Amino acid sequence: MLKRILIFILILSPAILTAAPKIEHWVTDNGLRVYYVNVPQIPMVDLRLTFEAGGVRDAGNAGVAKMTNAILFEGADGLNADQLAEELESVGAESGAGSARDMAWLTLRTLTLEKEQEKAVATWLKVVGSPDFPEKDFARLKKQFLLGLQAEKQSPDAIATKTFFKNLYGDHPYASPTNGTEESIKAMTLDNLKAFHKQYYVAQNAILAIVGAVSRDQAEVLAKRVASNLGQGKRAAAIPEAKPLTKAKTIRIPYPSQQAHVMVGQLGDKRGDKDYFTLYVGNHVLGGGGFTSRLMKEIRDARGLSYSVYSYFSPMKELGPFILGLQTKVSQTDEAVSVAADLVKKFQEDGPTEEELIASKKDITGSFPLGVASNDDIVGYLGMIGFYDLPLDYLDAFKGQIDKITREDVADAFKRRIQPDKMLTVIVGGEQVEKADEKKADDKTQAKPAS
Repeated sequence: MLKRILIFILILSPAILTAAPKIEHWVTDNGLRVYYVNVPQIPMVDLRLTFEAGGVRDAGNAGVAKMTNAILFEGADGLNADQLAEELESVGAESGAGSARDMAWLTLRTLTLEKEQEKAVATWLKVVGSPDFPEKDFARLKKQFLLGLQAEKQSPDAIATKTFFKNLYGDHPYASPTNGTEESIKAMTLDNLKAFHKQYYVAQNAILAIVGAVSRDQAEVLAKRVASNLGQGKRAAAIPEAKPLTKAKTIRIPYPSQQAHVMVGQLGDKRGDKDYFTLYVGNHVLGGGGFTSRLMKEIRDARGLSYSVYSYFSPMKELGPFILGLQTKVSQTDEAVSVAADLVKKFQEDGPTEEELIASKKDITGSFPLGVASNDDIVGYLGMIGFYDLPLDYLDAFKGQIDKITREDVADAFKRRIQPDKMLTVIVGGEQVEKADEKKADDKTQAKPAS
């Protein structure tokens, strides 16, 4: 019943913010970094606890970060997964967990009615502070991970993505697949998970975001409760610097399909990068603006080489990738890749037209308010701001940062940051490359799918 009430409130409530929210920040006595926004209009609160505990911390044990995060809600403080779920559902609360390359997180959404909130928070804190690491569920999760890895062998997109990261990052931790390999998952033990949790799921290595109808005093009480349920430790060490490619490289992977999956790219930018907003706006023109982007207009509309083509920067703690992706008929692969490369090179040399720039800036700033219109949106941004040590006025300054960008800024940033002659190209699809063709390729290599 309470859950239906919550859904009813959310549906009827209009956008709750007309301007960027005011962010408050403090650190608890044991080092938990807290970010808080008061949103009193709806009787609910969202919590997001983010740890520097993503796949980049696997340290040669690929998949341990993701597996550790996945097992937390399987049992805690003597309650199994079903019991934990029932406790939360009985008061209309929702919880979640996730893991990526840089980070891992736990979330809670609950009504702010006193009894309901208390039960929801108390149950969630069992997962935060007292996970049981049940052996039976660990065995089941290992099977699920292994089945997922088997399924990826039938997915050209998964094959291309893993091969791309492996070859772009080499021996850097970002190269490791976050869901592990068959060998690493089979060898993984509960002790591996417990050790990972003990090292990284600690107060000093965490950021707590609080958004909702709670006062600053109430938020501080919540933060202290969360902090007291976390162990002591240290903030994770800095991630090694990623090294850019020194020359172009093309990898062709045979796959029995009529379509070829193509990924082209190189190192891009990172969170907090001085060129972040400029590259973001420029890429909106190049390949991030959907049907209005240059790549879509030329490769899809004018030439019919691909139904979908896109590009994006994926900034992380260290340099994340710049990726251009498309699917095309196997027989048209070389033409599509060549046209895409020419478009990137031309854009890198000339930048956008004034009309393209104005349209992209309007699109970006016009849609931005919708991105901070709900508690869920805001708590996600707070987690990101805290994790990447971004300024507290990041949301408030967003529109101004976009508005001031010029054509010259975009052209300059792309000339400095993008090297069209040093791109990694991964092509999955088509038959085995003949030896004669292999000898012709200067820098091309034949590869097996990455595990």
